[in-house]
Amino acid sequence: MLLGTWNLENLYRPGGPYGPPDEAGYEAKLAALAAVITELDPALLGVQEVGDPEALKDLAGMLDDDWHVAVSEHPDGRGIRVGFLSRTPLTVVADTRAFPARLRPVQADDAGLTAGQAGRGVLAVEIDGGDVGPLRVAVCHLKSKLLSYPDGRFQPRDEGERARYGAYALYRRAAEATALRALADELLAGDGQGRDVAILGDLNDEVQAATTQILLGPPGSEIGTPGYDRPDRGDATRLWNVAPLIPPGQRWSRVNSGRRELIDHVLLSHHLVHRTTAAGTGLPGEGPPGLPSVGPDPAERRGEPGSDHAPVWVRVGG
Repeated sequence: MLLGTWNLENLYRPGGPYGPPDEAGYEAKLAALAAVITELDPALLGVQEVGDPEALKDLAGMLDDDWHVAVSEHPDGRGIRVGFLSRTPLTVVADTRAFPARLRPVQADDAGLTAGQAGRGVLAVEIDGGDVGPLRVAVCHLKSKLLSYPDGRFQPRDEGERARYGAYALYRRAAEATALRALADELLAGDGQGRDVAILGDLNDEVQAATTQILLGPPGSEIGTPGYDRPDRGDATRLWNVAPLIPPGQRWSRVNSGRRELIDHVLLSHHLVHRTTAAGTGLPGEGPPGLPSVGPDPAERRGEPGSDHAPVWVRVGG
């Protein structure tokens, strides 16, 4: 079984301010995305930047067989949200943007606006995992590292403004990671040794970033360390990032200003990670495609086919 995550980059139907300008551009984008998904052949794919739920249905309709679709009911101000494409029926078990009870709102801009919930909803589903029982999976899209400023600007007036808005984005991403970890705790229910749980998504930060590390739970036992094969009490609540299983030459899923970075991640429970046989980015056997380098203005790629991210995937079992 192959699980994956992919930021589809502005999946809107044509005609709006963010999607392709015309039907031809829309069809080209869908065709490019469908070709990758068909070759990847996932059992379940978590997706981000679904600007129009109907567009995700259009994409599913271009794939072989019948696919099941679920989308979050909590988009951000641009209308993008997370969702799933699944070969088997799925049941939504959570769709939330709530912060944990004792986590207070965080500052979001110079005017004192605060954010008391995640900018985009986190969606969790359950599918039939076959002989090993149900598989519970959450998909997320944390606050972007690409900064925006008042009046719709993507460039700061000065370095002080750049620093402040970088801090505001970091506050929000850390709070959202904390909310995601709270949902992971619910899905694990203190039984990571027995439950199959996966967290998929665009975390907008790399493996060793503090926000990404929040999701792991108790320290120790990371893949590649001596503790990985030594069971302990922390295994009940830990999550393992599969990034160390990705071949070194493939450990990137986006190119930011010419720099390769792995910001899309798959994290697994103890019961699931120890049945993992492979992980990668892009297509199995090929690695990431020749991705475009993105800059500070996301509008520059409006109408481009495909995506500026590579899928990240993990294979469990045979």
